[in-house]
Amino acid sequence: QVELVESGGGVVQTGGSLRLSCTAVGVLIPIRNFAWYRQVPGNQRELVAKIAPLGATNYADAVEGRFTISRDSPKNTVYLQMDNLAPEDTAVYFCNADYQPPEIWPRSLELWGQGTLVTVSS
Repeated sequence: QVELVESGGGVVQTGGSLRLSCTAVGVLIPIRNFAWYRQVPGNQRELVAKIAPLGATNYADAVEGRFTISRDSPKNTVYLQMDNLAPEDTAVYFCNADYQPPEIWPRSLELWGQGTLVTVSS
């Protein structure tokens, strides 16, 4: 079974840190792009950070300088280190990944994790 398995969410006080992890299970080829999104109930899902195959990264303005996305490509795993957390960072965080099985080239497949809740208390 192919899926993204997330971990690391929880409750933290303002100014604290959390580290999210996400592993692509059952994917036997390298993941191309990884990304983290977040969603507050009633709002649209928004991009937090993304990382390309060779490590290039992009961040939403709201998290630039506080969050760091990284990857362990041989393990098909992505991380999101979140520092100096604020109450407005409270959301469900979703991992996203895409990969390209050769048998369906040039199409690619996209995966979403189940989401992990991050709560920042004031």
